[in-house]
Amino acid sequence: MMKGKSFKPSKGFRDILLREGPDAFSKAVRNHKGLLLMDTTFRDAHQSLLATRVRSFDLLKISPYVAHSFNNFYSLENWGGATFDVSMRFLHECPWERLQAMRSLIPNIPFQMLLRGANAVGYTSYPDNVVFKFCEMAKQCGMDIFRVFDSLNYVPNLLLGMEAAGNAGGVVEAAISYTGDVSNPKRTKYDLNYYLNLSDELVKAGTHILCIKDMAGLLKPQAAKLLVTALRDRHPDIPIHIHTHDTAGAGVACTLACAEASADIVDVAVDSMSGMTSQPSMGAIVACLEGTEHDTGVSLEKVTQYSAFWEQTRTLYAPFECTMTMKSGNADVYENEIPGGQYTNLQFQAFSLGLGEHFEKIKKAYAEANKLLGDLIKVTPTSKVVGDLAQFMVQNKLSAKEIEERAEDLSFP
Repeated sequence: MMKGKSFKPSKGFRDILLREGPDAFSKAVRNHKGLLLMDTTFRDAHQSLLATRVRSFDLLKISPYVAHSFNNFYSLENWGGATFDVSMRFLHECPWERLQAMRSLIPNIPFQMLLRGANAVGYTSYPDNVVFKFCEMAKQCGMDIFRVFDSLNYVPNLLLGMEAAGNAGGVVEAAISYTGDVSNPKRTKYDLNYYLNLSDELVKAGTHILCIKDMAGLLKPQAAKLLVTALRDRHPDIPIHIHTHDTAGAGVACTLACAEASADIVDVAVDSMSGMTSQPSMGAIVACLEGTEHDTGVSLEKVTQYSAFWEQTRTLYAPFECTMTMKSGNADVYENEIPGGQYTNLQFQAFSLGLGEHFEKIKKAYAEANKLLGDLIKVTPTSKVVGDLAQFMVQNKLSAKEIEERAEDLSFP
């Protein structure tokens, strides 16, 4: 798309970060007029829709266009999460080389990654020095912003990741994993005070950005307004970043509610890689806010061209398409609370176990398994524990009551 173009792309927020450091970057984000966007197309969008199988070749092909067209993005999420594992295990690519190659083609937009606290980008807890060295190397290879989360919102694990990212010279974006429904007075375990108290600890620890990570798309518009407004009142000087999934189909409405409640940044995916278990549509958000006080400053025409590339490229990954098993959004996510990145994987697993026709039962069992385990915050790796138990229950035709009664005798997955 940028064939023949050799001029340098316009400067963006990364210029402020490189010149003045993370603190000044954070202040610039907070003082910015209008809603800022983080594009998840290079990471979470294809992790959610295409089983993380997009190759470096296709990411690098569109990178020059992104650099020249979207210099006013807050960031580009392109690393961490499942991409590290899948790059090596299934694509036989080096994730470090991918990061370096993207950095050379996109010098002006901050790069963002997902760091699982003490788990880094793996599925177990690593020694502290491993996490510190990993963040140091990631920063050297071009990473800028580290979104740090823990699957149980366990503060010591969050603090480890935050310290590792901060020591490496990165922007620390501490993320609170969202579950439950703060607008429902009956959901008392994860109420508004729970999130406010957690935010106090993360701000006290020195986070540059505060993120609400709604990994299952459970954040309804009224809950979003309540939560973001409360966080803004509590922490007026800290930029607030909202991450959600469009699993129920309410992602755009939720994102617009967050903007109205004074969120600074929201996650979006380019139109042809948005919706369902991915993020809300970039084009829809840009169009809805155009001409308002929250105007993103992003060109809808350029978003449309960007989307056209991914619409064609997506066809190359047909064997990994979530649409093989999921045809539309589904509001039952408010009942089962299955994270966006797990939903389609759970379907594929069900088919491989011969349980494809019982997926509705698995979704109901997922909710039961979650209650059996104490109403967990469900995100990697805790979500896998709940999912495995749900499939075990359906496969062995066990009810929640039978699981409790026979717990000592059962061979759990």
